[in-house]
Amino acid sequence: MSDRAPAKKPARGQVQPGRAATAAAAGARLGVRKTYKLFIGGAFPRSESGRSYPVRDRDGELLAHAARASRKDLRDAVKAARGAFPGWAGATAYNRGQVLYRVAELMEGRAAQFAAEVAQAEGLSAGKAESAVAAAIDRWVWYAGWSDKVAQIAGAANPVAGPYFNFSVPEPTGVVATIAPQQSSLLGLVSVLAPVIVTGNTAVVIASEPRPLPAVVLSEVLATSDVPPGVVNLLTGYTGELAPVAADHMDVNAIDLTGTGPADRAALERAAAANLKRVYHDGERWADPPGTRRLLATLEIKTVWHPAGI
Repeated sequence: MSDRAPAKKPARGQVQPGRAATAAAAGARLGVRKTYKLFIGGAFPRSESGRSYPVRDRDGELLAHAARASRKDLRDAVKAARGAFPGWAGATAYNRGQVLYRVAELMEGRAAQFAAEVAQAEGLSAGKAESAVAAAIDRWVWYAGWSDKVAQIAGAANPVAGPYFNFSVPEPTGVVATIAPQQSSLLGLVSVLAPVIVTGNTAVVIASEPRPLPAVVLSEVLATSDVPPGVVNLLTGYTGELAPVAADHMDVNAIDLTGTGPADRAALERAAAANLKRVYHDGERWADPPGTRRLLATLEIKTVWHPAGI
């Protein structure tokens, strides 16, 4: 027979100590579990549905709660992107490049926070997470440098028979919906977002569903940078719930399906084709060294004829 004394029951009306009180008595401190918001139009609203979902690390430990965007949230994001498009597309290429360089400076200043979030999200060691963050910042800078150079690649003065000048000029497509890669929480996001906005488009981004927290930190960087409100709108939530809405939306001019799987991609392509939306995806090629193919994917080529000598 055990000689352990039975545990005392609390007296009537006495409240048992909770987890916080128990931790306090043991000298430990509980972290504050955050519930992150969306980033729409330069502000941080809650989802209009009030929903959120748990974000966990690879060991199943709760990291935070992320807002679960709804159909209306996506429509609001598209509206904000459309409102910001004329001003952003009308800015000089040099100005857009300087704005993006400023974002890179702010990312560099928060590199330690990014590394901690990436390490938790992707289960990486501290060293590998720091390398991933450095690669993301370098890639952002690389695309920023193309702002005033892409016209030399995509544009041309075309030879024609007759007394005319004929010019091909690249112009931004408009509002671009982008589904970020699911497995790469920051580098993948930067790889699909930076080329969209550097060329004058505005973006509605659906972040990685299981790993959204580095994207939330990026939205905080964008909010304190010189990027005008509405140029980047970042949603967290269920990709399968939001991607079809983006593909069907009549005011979205192009959609990047990189973060979707082959099983879902065909249906989304059909939905986008019904409203003549430009569709782009390159699977896992986003991880390749950056190139001009992504810059050109969301550009339209406008051809202008002008009589010679006038």
